[in-house]
Amino acid sequence: MPTADIHGIIGYTVTPFDLESDGLDLGALSRSIERLIAAGINAIAPLGSTGEGAYLSDQEWQLVCKHSLNQVARRVPTIVSVSDLTTASTIRRAQYAQAHGADAVMVLPMSYWKLSPAEIRQHYQAIGDSIDIPIMLYNNPATSGTDMSVDLIMDIYRSVPNVTMVKESTGDIERMHRLRDLSQGRLPFYNGCNPLALEAFKAGAKGWCTAAPNLIPQQNIQLYQAVKNNDLPAAQQVFDRQLPLLQFILKGGLPATIKAGLALTGLVVGDPRLPVFALAENDQRQLWELLNELR
Repeated sequence: MPTADIHGIIGYTVTPFDLESDGLDLGALSRSIERLIAAGINAIAPLGSTGEGAYLSDQEWQLVCKHSLNQVARRVPTIVSVSDLTTASTIRRAQYAQAHGADAVMVLPMSYWKLSPAEIRQHYQAIGDSIDIPIMLYNNPATSGTDMSVDLIMDIYRSVPNVTMVKESTGDIERMHRLRDLSQGRLPFYNGCNPLALEAFKAGAKGWCTAAPNLIPQQNIQLYQAVKNNDLPAAQQVFDRQLPLLQFILKGGLPATIKAGLALTGLVVGDPRLPVFALAENDQRQLWELLNELR
């Protein structure tokens, strides 16, 4: 199965909530997507960690998925995060995303019980058998509690035709080198750890999946362009300038920091859904200072 042409800066979207009712604010969702597209990012990824997909009801998840895909309207590629606790629910979400125009789906192996390699492999096999679009295998033990070894990832890649991409978020650059070497460069991999963005591009990452474009899209795009132009001194300079903000976003938690940052830059998208707290006032002031330094 050919891989969708997904490269460069892949922007996570938030899921906006109304401040009073805690219900979905689809108007704010549209505006946030338009900001990303207007800035020139290369792809959009709804309903991941930043999008609080794990905190939505099934009906809300479907509304956000459909609305996001309709708003993007194929102007850039889309990767919908469809991960859920059970294989059956993940399949339903993957099929829904495909039916409404997603270019690819992202799958993180989520589970209450620790999964064996055989269980993880079967999970991806069942999802792959159920859809016809590419799957981005997502490894992020910090959020899923499951750390897939490079060998397991390669096993899944070789046995499930739909698995054509890997997003690596462990922050271990050696894993990216091994994925590149073991696949002889045929398996596209994407960085999901903000502070590792430049090193990941140097290692051959095809893209950077990040929430940062909601706040500093031009700086993220400049980094990618400098790498593409093989201008590593310029890439280092651009990266070093944005690194304090990238570290702050990671430390503060994606939904809280990105939603606070959007509000500070004129787009109110509500607070994260409980049990996640909104960004504290002191942290909001620090975020404002970091944003001002990048203007």
